[in-house]
Amino acid sequence: MKRLTTFILLCLCAYGSAQTINDVLRYSLEDIQGTARYQAMSGAFGALGGDLSALSTNPAGSAVFLNGQFTMTGSVYDRTNSARFFGTSTEAGRTRVDLNQIGGVWVFKSTGGSPWKKLALALNYDLVENFNNEILVRGNSPVGTDQYFLTFAQGVPLGPLRVQEGEFIEDAYLDIGSSLGFVDQQAFLGFQAGYIDPVDPEDDNNTEYFSNAAYSTVNQQYQQRTNGFNSKFTLNFAGQYQENFYIGASLNFHSVLYERVTLLDETGFDPASAIQSASFDNLLSTRGSGFSFALGAIAKVGDLVRLGASYQSPTWYRLADDFSQRVNTDFPDKNPDITFTDFGIVNLFERYTVKSPSRYTGSLALVFGSRGLLSFDYGYQNMANAELRPTSDPSFQDENAFISNQLGGMSTFRLGGEYRLGPLSLRGGYRYEQSPYTDNEAWGDLDGYSAGIGYAFGASRLDFAFSRSEQEVPEAIFDLGLSNAAVNRINRHFTLTYTINF
Repeated sequence: MKRLTTFILLCLCAYGSAQTINDVLRYSLEDIQGTARYQAMSGAFGALGGDLSALSTNPAGSAVFLNGQFTMTGSVYDRTNSARFFGTSTEAGRTRVDLNQIGGVWVFKSTGGSPWKKLALALNYDLVENFNNEILVRGNSPVGTDQYFLTFAQGVPLGPLRVQEGEFIEDAYLDIGSSLGFVDQQAFLGFQAGYIDPVDPEDDNNTEYFSNAAYSTVNQQYQQRTNGFNSKFTLNFAGQYQENFYIGASLNFHSVLYERVTLLDETGFDPASAIQSASFDNLLSTRGSGFSFALGAIAKVGDLVRLGASYQSPTWYRLADDFSQRVNTDFPDKNPDITFTDFGIVNLFERYTVKSPSRYTGSLALVFGSRGLLSFDYGYQNMANAELRPTSDPSFQDENAFISNQLGGMSTFRLGGEYRLGPLSLRGGYRYEQSPYTDNEAWGDLDGYSAGIGYAFGASRLDFAFSRSEQEVPEAIFDLGLSNAAVNRINRHFTLTYTINF
C-alpha cells in the first residue's frame, strides 16, 4: 500500500489528449431534472415560476410563490442504449433511484406602502445530471486496438519505451507519463504489451513501428459503465414589484463526480496472426466543483399573459482527473510484467477548467385563472463558446479551435400545460433540443415528452411525473484511432414529489 501511494503522489502527468470536446459536452448539456411538476411540463416554466426547480430556468420565479414552501423529490432513472456497430446491434442500460431535489422558499410580504409587495429567499438542491449509464458494443471492425497504439507510437523514440534494468514496469509507466506525456505513455503500453514492435529493435532512436496483429476485421466487444452526478445548490433572491413585475437572481454552486470504466476485448484475428486475443481497459475518475449565476424577470400582461426572460451565465467547472489503464495480449514476446500495470497504478492530471456556454431563455405563458395554463420556453446556447482552460496550454488551444469549428448555436423548445379539476391537476409536456454540432449527422436532435398528475391535500401536495427522451449519438470506442458506434439513447424518468406549504 505504501508503494502504491508513492506512485500516485509522484505521478503528475502532462496534458496529453485527456480533455476533449466530450468533456465540454458532458458538463454543458443538461437533462430536465427537478420536481415532478417541473418534469411533467417538460421544464416549460420560464414565465410561470412558483416551483423550486423552475429557478433553474428563471430565478424570478421564487417571488411568484404566495407563501413559504418545502419540496422533496425522488426519481427512478431508467436508461436504455441500443448500439449499432458494423451491422451488429446490442442493448444495455442502467436503472437507479435517487433523491434528486430538495429545497425550500421563504416569502416575506410587505406590510407598508412599499412598491415591493414581496421578497423571497429560496434554497434548493437539484441533480443537474445523473451519470449512471451503461453502453455495450459488439461487432467486427476493420480497425483494431493496434491502430490506437500505432497512432501514438509513430515518431516516438524507442529508447524511453524500454524498461530499464532493475526498474519496475509500473515505475516506467508512471515516469513516462509524468516526464514525457500521454502520447509516449500510450506508445509504451502498446510496445510492452506486444501490440506493436519497432522496425529497428536495435536502434534506440527508432521512431517507426508496425503491428503484430493480422486481420481483415477483428471482433470487438466494448463495454462502458459510468457513475456519478453533477449536482447544483442554488441560493436565490427575488422580489415582486407592484402587482405585475417579478425580478430575481441566483447563485449556483455545482459539485461533480464522474467515473467511467471502459472494457475492450478483441478476438477473431487471422489464424496466422501473432496475436489471437487482446484486451485494453481504462478507468477515469473526475471530481470538482463549479459556479454560475442567473438573472431573470417575469411580467404579467393582463390577467391572461405572462412573459419571462432570463440569462444563465457560463458555468466554470474546476476539475481534476485521475486515470488508470490495463492492457494485455497473448503475444508470445510481450513483457510478462505488463499485467502489473493495472487500475491500482494511477495517473494524476493537473487541474483544469471547463467553461460551459451561457444560455438565454425567452418565455410565454397563458394562465386561464384557476382552470389551467399553457407555457412555452425558447432557449439558446452558442456551444462554440465553450472552452477548456487554461487557454495558454497548447493542447487546449488546439482543442478549443476544434470545439469552435465543430459546435454551434443550439436551440431548445419546451411546451407544457396543466389542467386543474379542483385538487386534481393533469399535466403534459414536449421538448425539442437541437444537436450541438453544426455538421455531424451522427449526433441527432433530442425529442422528449412528459406527463404527470398531482393532488392537493390541504396544505400539502403529492405529484407524479413520467418523462421520456430519445437521441441518436455517436460513441467513440476511443478518442483516437478506432471506429465509432451509433447509439440510440432512451432516458425514462419516474418522479414523485412531496410538497408542504407553510
